[in-house]
Amino acid sequence: MDQTTRGHFTQLHSTDAESRAASFMHLLELTQQPVAWAYEVWDELLTLLREGDNHQRAIGAQLLSGLAKSDPQQRMLKNLDQLMAVTKDERFVTARHSLQSLWRVGTASQALQKEVVDRLSQRFRDCATEKNGTLIRYDILEVFRKIYDQVHDEQLKQHALALIETEEDPKYRKKYSGLWKDLVAKKRGAKG
Repeated sequence: MDQTTRGHFTQLHSTDAESRAASFMHLLELTQQPVAWAYEVWDELLTLLREGDNHQRAIGAQLLSGLAKSDPQQRMLKNLDQLMAVTKDERFVTARHSLQSLWRVGTASQALQKEVVDRLSQRFRDCATEKNGTLIRYDILEVFRKIYDQVHDEQLKQHALALIETEEDPKYRKKYSGLWKDLVAKKRGAKG
């Protein structure tokens, strides 16, 4: 890892919100592509998930999600529980940012896709009565859509649509369906 990148990781521990945010954005950009230094910071990011403040927990989760594509040892399969725990963080914004980043994990490998989809499907079923259950459900379906857009797994699309059908409130069922509207419309158009 070069000195500049290491400096950005050091800034993640800063109490200065502006410099921490700038470093986070830089590192997030770097993780758009596979990187060679993932394991140099892996444990540091896992520690942030547990010991960091709410901003650092969200940053750790999002960067780890981004590093899933740089994980030939498949550590993410062993560490997914820790990452998933942050999606239930006491601070809803932290939980939501962490949850929204899971699509990156789900596109890293088929094994991770299965794990993410299985765990988030269970969360979809369980969160209906939570305070922000409808937002969590929307985010889960958005994660599924982002995974689908990368891997084009027809079974994932059908699974997401089946979850949407379990929503009892027509208003929310319509909102959730909006994430998949273009694909459903194409399918209907192909039949006609």
